[in-house]
Amino acid sequence: MILEDLSNAIGVSGDEGAVRKVIRAAIEGHVTDIDVDSMGNLTAFKKGTGENNLRVLLASHMDEIGFMIVGHESSGLIQFTNVGGIDARILPGLRVKVGKKQIPGVIIWPPIHKNQDQTTKPIKDLRIDIGVTSKGAAEEKAKKGDRIAFDSTFRQMGQMLKGKAFDDRAGCAVLIEILQGGPYPVDIVAAFTVQEEIGLRGAKVLARRFNPDVAFVLEGSPANDIPDPHADPDDPSGHNPGCRLGHGPVITVMDASMITPPQLVRLLKDTAATELIPSQYKTALGGGTDAGAIHTANGGVPSAVMSVPCRYIHSPAALLRQDDLDNTVKLMKAVLGRVTRENVAAL
Repeated sequence: MILEDLSNAIGVSGDEGAVRKVIRAAIEGHVTDIDVDSMGNLTAFKKGTGENNLRVLLASHMDEIGFMIVGHESSGLIQFTNVGGIDARILPGLRVKVGKKQIPGVIIWPPIHKNQDQTTKPIKDLRIDIGVTSKGAAEEKAKKGDRIAFDSTFRQMGQMLKGKAFDDRAGCAVLIEILQGGPYPVDIVAAFTVQEEIGLRGAKVLARRFNPDVAFVLEGSPANDIPDPHADPDDPSGHNPGCRLGHGPVITVMDASMITPPQLVRLLKDTAATELIPSQYKTALGGGTDAGAIHTANGGVPSAVMSVPCRYIHSPAALLRQDDLDNTVKLMKAVLGRVTRENVAAL
């Protein structure tokens, strides 16, 4: 399963090489003009069946949130900072992999018997223990600037799939399956981007380079469809899950980085209805994706986001459903068969 290989690979923002290697091996033979730009974006081209085709950019990001070493202490403990958005409350006691050699480490936390202070510690006050007892030993094993990733292994649990970095390895898996299929009536520029989690940086470069007619960003979207202890169980408006597992691909109308053009929302929703593919709208307006950078490139690029709903993203163990993943692939393939210059034009 390609998602397993993608999830288990480590690619904290700015160091996505291991993920890029998995993707390249999966798409070779299905695309042409594979290239890696100076930022590290992996791009490829899949020619459509017609002449003067619409140029469609399909993008998903390779990078994951994680950490970076910023210092070593005389005790052998490692100081670190976050790379991307991480909630410090989940960190104490977690296992991590440190540096290129993936040295096992543990984020420290005093035992409950000694921990009467229940306040959340900021990341700057946490340390990582890699089992050494001196600054020199720590520096020898792990250097400043080395990335640190969650120690997490992909697992299949019936219909559920568990693993790290489903934001956005789920989108990468969808894009790979699309490229392995076809042919399609449109020309596809496929982009697996870097550094999305720290500012959409890879996408800013590639959108200017390729100047597509329309773009679809493939993502993993946070599904908070779990009980809210603070919500009134008799008031369904008291808890907004954003999206739900088992309800199909998620269509974004608006987020913190963009507003989707209405004609693209309609294209996605109408295609889902015609093809009898379940779909849902994203109802939580926070966050952003590579579409936030792509849609303002050059003279503007009509852009939309389609996501696989995932629980617990930006944590060591996200969950998604296989049928949601499959339906996202089906819907994007169907859209590629229906998208035209007329139905992406501004109204």
